[in-house]
Amino acid sequence: MDIASIRAVNEEKAARRAVILLTDLDSGASRVIRDGDETQGALGEAIAAAFRTGASRPVETGEGSFFLNVHLPPPRIVAIGAVHISQALAPMARLAGFDVEVIDPRTAFATTDRFDGVTLLADWPQTVLAARPLDAFTAVAALTHDPKIDDFPLQAALEAGCFYVGALGSRKTHARRLERLAADGVSAARLATIHAPIGIDIGASSPAEIAVAVLAEIIRALRTRGLGTGKGQAA
Repeated sequence: MDIASIRAVNEEKAARRAVILLTDLDSGASRVIRDGDETQGALGEAIAAAFRTGASRPVETGEGSFFLNVHLPPPRIVAIGAVHISQALAPMARLAGFDVEVIDPRTAFATTDRFDGVTLLADWPQTVLAARPLDAFTAVAALTHDPKIDDFPLQAALEAGCFYVGALGSRKTHARRLERLAADGVSAARLATIHAPIGIDIGASSPAEIAVAVLAEIIRALRTRGLGTGKGQAA
């Protein structure tokens, strides 16, 4: 493994971008594959699958024998709103392997008593996200029902290419939300990628059940990136 490849992999990891170190097991030569790089054939299919699963493994194709050393950023969930759904979502998401952050400027809700052990940021999303930017391995769930709190992070998530963007609310509420975001210049293609009403339809009614539905939808979005399943990415 050459120093340049190691340096390139480390740079991608530091920037929270997915990267694969592809090693030819016959020659020992290696090259760095970045998420989004064009790859073709059976090897290309294996690379695409590795970016979805994060699993490092050997691959045998007609092109030869290779080892895919996969590095995916730890996926995180940013919940907008220190609400009951967030209280249920946070521990479940951590068990599923996600880093979790909860943002809410309402200090009556954003308390450590309600969110023990969770990264809790009691400030406006505009302020928090300036210091903790979103990225392609972040899911954003807007849960407050308050446009003053939810709209900015939704727009920021769409611009950052977050793998999942979801918003709580009825279809009527979401229609008004779309009108506001469109007026702020968000394209129709990007708006179409918002999951709303949020969560897989399992007939959920309680906050805990809604949290299950949301987490399931987030996991599906993470593991089907690039497959065109469910909501797609927009330009």
